[in-house]
Amino acid sequence: MNLVDRLKRKEEAALVELMNQYGDYLLRMAYLLIKDHQRAEEAVQDTFISAFEKINQLEKEEHLKSWLTTITINRCRQQMRKWSFKHIFPDIEIIERTQQADRIDSPEADLLAVEWNENLTAAIHALDYKYREVITLFYFNELKLAEIAVSTNIKENTIKSRLKRAKKLLKDHLLKEGAHNGG
Repeated sequence: MNLVDRLKRKEEAALVELMNQYGDYLLRMAYLLIKDHQRAEEAVQDTFISAFEKINQLEKEEHLKSWLTTITINRCRQQMRKWSFKHIFPDIEIIERTQQADRIDSPEADLLAVEWNENLTAAIHALDYKYREVITLFYFNELKLAEIAVSTNIKENTIKSRLKRAKKLLKDHLLKEGAHNGG
């Protein structure tokens, strides 16, 4: 029996399997969107609870990942409406924990990669939520524009515009930071 069928039968083991399969993916996305590890975990937990309760609303099992993505986006938006995150600094630990650790580099390359990740995370967090959302979904979750439009319930042309604007803002921010840091 497949995972979705087991979830529909309310098997707790299936819920654990779902969490193991999609937890890191959803947590990475939520963290990039709301910039706070604890609230990202809360949004993902809410996603799994909601998905387990409403699994019968999933029309096609091959859409499970995009369905979970949509639920997580909505939970993140709720978190953003409830809290102000202007003074929260990026916590790179979640990024490091969720990245693949199977590459072997020199210590210098590792240090540069960590610094780049910190700078990129800070630049993403400096964006308005609507830009963070499209950047995260497009680059980190590797969703197509049409999938982002469906997940966010926003027109595809709006997604394209936001993505273009977000890339420009990121580039400007990273170039400005490089100039300030003597890079």
